[in-house]
Amino acid sequence: MDAHASTPAPAEEHSHPSAGVYLKIGIILFILTALEVGLYEFTYGEHSGTMGAQIQPFFVPLLLLLSAAKFALVAMFYMHLKQDSRLFAGVFVFPLIIAAIIVFALMALMAYHFAYARSGG
Repeated sequence: MDAHASTPAPAEEHSHPSAGVYLKIGIILFILTALEVGLYEFTYGEHSGTMGAQIQPFFVPLLLLLSAAKFALVAMFYMHLKQDSRLFAGVFVFPLIIAAIIVFALMALMAYHFAYARSGG
């Protein structure tokens, strides 16, 4: 007789999302990807008009925002960070925050450098 068959799951075990939740997240990821492709086509595609030219300065930040949303969904649900301990999420997120700060600081530094170089000063 199996002694473990009637033993309830330990309290520390985390429940995973159901297949329906994964399906919903997959649909949301598909929609976000379609928005990214649509944003590119609307901005730089064959049929981009004057509105596309007005969006061009915001093209990269919008793509970065959509990509960040997709990354957060994948990390939370498919990498199970939402169900894991907050310690694991902190270990995962803290270096990302530091990396983002470094990337934005380098972008600001390069923008300042090119603006300063163009002014001839």
